[in-house]
This record gives sequence, structure tokens and C-alpha cells, in this order.
Amino acid sequence: MTYNRVLSIAGSDSGGGAGIQADIKSISANGAFAMTAITAVTSQNTLGVQGVFPLPTTVVQSQIESVLSDIGADAVKIGMLHSAEIIDVVSQALQKFAAPNIVLDPVMVATSGDRLFQSEALEALKTKLIPISTLITPNLPEAEALWGKPVVTIEEMRQAAHALSLGGKISVLIKGGHLAGTSRLCDVLFDATSGELEELYSEKTETENTHGTGCTLSSAIAAWLAQGYSVSEAVKRGKAYIAEAIEAGSHYKIGGGHGPVHHFYQQNKS
Repeated sequence: MTYNRVLSIAGSDSGGGAGIQADIKSISANGAFAMTAITAVTSQNTLGVQGVFPLPTTVVQSQIESVLSDIGADAVKIGMLHSAEIIDVVSQALQKFAAPNIVLDPVMVATSGDRLFQSEALEALKTKLIPISTLITPNLPEAEALWGKPVVTIEEMRQAAHALSLGGKISVLIKGGHLAGTSRLCDVLFDATSGELEELYSEKTETENTHGTGCTLSSAIAAWLAQGYSVSEAVKRGKAYIAEAIEAGSHYKIGGGHGPVHHFYQQNKS
């Protein structure tokens, strides 16, 4: 017997709601074994990001190679990569070990609005990481940055998903949480394995506790890919998990700003 293994490559969130901390919780809650390579340490809480301290690229590379050379991985989730240099190192290390099922969450801005991404890193992300990814999961502002065009409607989400797929080679999930004037959430999935474009709807929960939702979702999807599910099924299972985690955590109060979701709501069911 062995575990279904997921390596998370991301930044550390001292507040515990996003980043590596959210990834570990989400991967574990969705039935896989979590491993980590920390790219940066952030001073962060529910109110915002007070500091970002990138780790040396040699340290990031060493963590990835230590994990993949011995334990291996059935999926990889990539979150906060602060610079072009770190993006280059991560890309090289993953290709060296032929890492499968790479889920890239192109984290650029925290829920609080604080920027976590250097502008020169955008081109490196587009040329070195997106082409080796299985699935990318941008929200609307991130999709706009990657595509270079406005993404404010469902039709534009569909167009962006297809455009960002690199000619149908990679799957793209564009998250519609920022859509204005909608009572339900709509995400758009382009599935590269089938060539299909699908609108995925879910109910919206009104709550301030949305810190780390993108990290949590992408990690959940990676966990289901690691267990052998298709892209479409892994996305749908991940979406169901994050929807319930948001709902279960909607009435909690942690800190004075955007609180976390309830990652382990399943374990607390009576």
C-alpha cells in the first residue's frame, strides 16, 4: 500500500488560511498525502499581507528535488511564485523529474488586495510554467493579466479559457467569483482531454470568510487528480468541497478581516 501523493509548491501564510497551510489542509481533507516546497514566507493575517520574504532559489530547488527524488508525486499544486527566477527553477525541477498532473494556481494578489507577484514574473509564468501544466486555475483578474484582455462576462470567460489553453493543449478553469451582478457562481472549464468547454454553476455563500479559497480549491483538485480522477471529475469534486467548506465556515469569526474556510468540516459532521 502507498499514499496518493501531492506536492504543494507555494508560499507560507502565517495566518493559516491560505498558501502552504491551506494546501496541506485541503490535500489532507480530500484524501491525499501532502508534501511541501516553500517558496516564500509571508507575514499575513486576515487583514492583509504585512511582509513577503522570498526564499533563495537554491532552497526552493532543494526542497522540490528532495521530495521528488525519493517520495515522488502523483500530482503537483503550484501557488505563489514571487519572481521569474523562482518560476524558472520550479519549471526545471518539475521537468527533470517528469512530474505529472501539475495544477497551477497563478497567485498574483491576496484576497485582501495585497500584491504577491512581481510584474516581470508574468512572462516567465506564461512561457515556462503554463506550457508544462495539466490545469491552470486563474480567477478573473489573473485571467485578464494572462490573456491581456478584459474578462468580465461569462462569454469572455469562455473565450479566455480557450485562448489560455495554448491551442487546446492544457486545461483551464477560470473562476468567476469576481463576476458582478450574479446570484450564482459560474466557473468555466476548458478540458483539454475532451476539448469541451463547460460552464459550472454553484450557489454563492455570502460571507467574509473567503481567505485562501483559490489555494484550497486548486489543492483539492490536485488531490483528486492524484487519486486517478479525470480533469473534469477532479474539478467538480474540488468545487463541491470548496463550496461546502465556505458554507461550513461562513459563521465563524477569526480575526478582523477575511477569515478562512472550514477545511475539515467533514470531520466535524455529527
